[in-house]
Amino acid sequence: MITALEQSTVTWMPGPILGIETSCDETAASVLAADGSVLSNIITSQHAVHRRFGGVVPELASRAHIESIEVVSSEALQQADLAWADLTGIAVTQGPGLAGALLVGVNYAKSLAYALNIPVVGVSHLDGHIASAWLQDPAFPLPCVILVVSGGHTHLYLKEPSGHCLLLGATRDDAAGEAFDKGAQLLGLEHPGGPAIDRLARQGNPGAVAFPRSYLKSGSLDFSFSGLKTALLYRLQAMDEKSCAAQAADLAAGYQEAIVDVLVKKAFAAVRSSSARALAVVGGVSANSRLRALLQQRATSENVPLSLPPMAYCTDNAAMIAAAGKQALCTGLRAPLDIDAQASMVSSFAHTL
Repeated sequence: MITALEQSTVTWMPGPILGIETSCDETAASVLAADGSVLSNIITSQHAVHRRFGGVVPELASRAHIESIEVVSSEALQQADLAWADLTGIAVTQGPGLAGALLVGVNYAKSLAYALNIPVVGVSHLDGHIASAWLQDPAFPLPCVILVVSGGHTHLYLKEPSGHCLLLGATRDDAAGEAFDKGAQLLGLEHPGGPAIDRLARQGNPGAVAFPRSYLKSGSLDFSFSGLKTALLYRLQAMDEKSCAAQAADLAAGYQEAIVDVLVKKAFAAVRSSSARALAVVGGVSANSRLRALLQQRATSENVPLSLPPMAYCTDNAAMIAAAGKQALCTGLRAPLDIDAQASMVSSFAHTL
């Protein structure tokens, strides 16, 4: 396997960085200034392409990335009021994600780096989400607990002042985002499922329909959401079509509550059991309105500093990739020009206890 990053003895002079993100169904490009401020953040969604299939079709995603990446990158440079020659580095999502989609971004980034004679770094998508916690608030304190909660990932980390992350817990089956998507499918809602359930749940009563919570063994910081999906399936099978339609909002609200309740309790349990005194929640699911409300309530009551990135930095975006890439470049890391996509890549900076 090709190493994602290699140490370089050549000092990198901080300047504008282009971030590229193509891990799934968003084509994104962003430019960060030398001081880390976001000069542009362009995202082109493929939801319209995949909606009629009820999920992301990898081949269609790759084709859409090929069609969009040049336009999106050029627009990011234009919005930042910069030329290609002004760039000093490129950061690209190397993994995890859809192999074909990742290849589009990685190959485009390598070509740019070669043509412009500037360094390129391959970034873990997870590291990008983690870095998004500091985009809005660069002074957010360390050490802190970070909950990465997205379509394919539900991980709890302790981020140390050194920048390394200790893995405290992770999902044993479905990630929270997968639970939202599968629940939406069962309820007959459109793709993507998370926002669809969020919208419908606002019309319902989260206490009207009880759903199970899986906390696993006492003190565990791991997650499990597969049983919740099964509970929804069995409940719907026991109802007739008219009852399902009449209780759809309550079902969505109760199902959502079961997911976010576990996320909030586990996140604050991690804060209490670690050396951290702050909490950051990042990833696509962190855009969920109910999750954000419960997190803010709990953080206020327990006087815990909380970082919830703005909506633009919650879902897949290139600003977070550029931010993680800037950290790598500043520590002397580079990727060789034969860097390849790694669909199952994990965090570059994480290790287990």
